[in-house]
Amino acid sequence: MGKIAFVFSGQGAQKPGMGKDLYESSPAAKAVFDMADSIREGTSAQCFTADQETLNRTVNTQPCVFTADLAAAAAVVENGIKPDYAAGFSLGEIAALGFTGILSYENAFKLVCRRGELMDISSNERKGTMVAVIKLPPEKVEEIASQFEDTYPVNYNSPAQTVVATAEETADALVAAVKEAKGKGVKLAVSGAFHSPFMSSAAKGLSEYLENVEFNTPNIPLYSNVTAKPYGEDGTDFKTLIESQVINPVQWQKTVENLIAKGVDTFIEVGVGKTLSGLIKKINPDVKVFNVENKETLDALVL
Repeated sequence: MGKIAFVFSGQGAQKPGMGKDLYESSPAAKAVFDMADSIREGTSAQCFTADQETLNRTVNTQPCVFTADLAAAAAVVENGIKPDYAAGFSLGEIAALGFTGILSYENAFKLVCRRGELMDISSNERKGTMVAVIKLPPEKVEEIASQFEDTYPVNYNSPAQTVVATAEETADALVAAVKEAKGKGVKLAVSGAFHSPFMSSAAKGLSEYLENVEFNTPNIPLYSNVTAKPYGEDGTDFKTLIESQVINPVQWQKTVENLIAKGVDTFIEVGVGKTLSGLIKKINPDVKVFNVENKETLDALVL
């Protein structure tokens, strides 16, 4: 029998109505939304009724996607399925901090609210954007990025997809260079150049915020975006992993490969959408992948 990993979806998956029918059908999911509302009034209403433009603002995206992620995970566990490992993509890692007990639900939610605020400020201080590059290996993407100033490969998503952070004024030239190399570059609808030095002030703010946050031993291993290894495995303290995550690449492909090496053959994407499910299948088509974002997908998993 193989092992199960929960993977928590990240920023970009947000959409109107997210989590609503899990809130209505799962007591465990409702408890997560109620917790969020007790700290940040109106979070549930924002998830259920806000328009796309409102949800795309980083200060709203992060608490809302966090809540939908954690609610979906709670609903799966409520139905008797428990993971052996966890990982989260970017923002999803903060929800996973709560799920694995490294932080309490409340402290993880407060952290994601502050993280969203700080990253929003950084985005306005230094305008940047992100470009998804497909059909090229990571090494080629690194070579192309090195030709431009302030341009960084930041999400190593799969063997044929790497996301690059860059200045807004550089994005079109970057897309053209990718096309010349027989790849495809797609500008993403994001508000900043995340996981790059563009977020330096956010990392500094997180470092200050985390000084007074208490961390616990995880109840299951949580894989870090920065190291692609479990929190605590290489001696890096939890505070450093969390604050450095916003200015360092997401090592998603390595994370998935490392989980598979540990015996994981089933991945359950909890939260909004199925972006991670698609990436995992591209990394290894032999594993089983499910996503849970509403009652229909939950029922399909547990029945």
